[in-house]
Amino acid sequence: MEDNRRGSSTWSDGRSCGCEGRGGVLMNSLTANLHFLMVSFYRPTPKRHKILVEAGLFSFDLVAVRSQIELHDLDFETSLLYVHPRTGENVLRTEDIIKTINEHGDEIALVMFSGVQFFTGQCFDMAEITRAGHAKGCLVGFDLAHAVGNVTRLELHDWGVDFAAWCAKQRP
Repeated sequence: MEDNRRGSSTWSDGRSCGCEGRGGVLMNSLTANLHFLMVSFYRPTPKRHKILVEAGLFSFDLVAVRSQIELHDLDFETSLLYVHPRTGENVLRTEDIIKTINEHGDEIALVMFSGVQFFTGQCFDMAEITRAGHAKGCLVGFDLAHAVGNVTRLELHDWGVDFAAWCAKQRP
């Protein structure tokens, strides 16, 4: 808060998340920003059209994902791919996320996860997910609404994250 009163805001321009230069900007609502980012980054092809998300994705994120799939005249049921926790578990294992990316990567246009899953509080390994997605030619983005201010180290630029969005109410 002190930074905000002095006119300098590290949480709003991305510096607190490891963005470099003009890598961050404060604007709009989280859902609107996710729409804008996916319009720019989600470029489906007949072969590579899927969006990979975590099971239990925040409802407004799911609405944004669905609208982007339908904007491209694709079928929501076949263009959305979920990663689910193992039977009897409540959180995802990173190795299961990576396995799904490796198995379906040629069909995935976009990997879009939360930084921190809103219901379970699980902090995803964003660096590893980004590496795996890029290795298969996928773009990778994150909803950081529950990560900004709660995760001590966010290095979006260093991790190679293609895009991320968060909302002002979750600032540190």
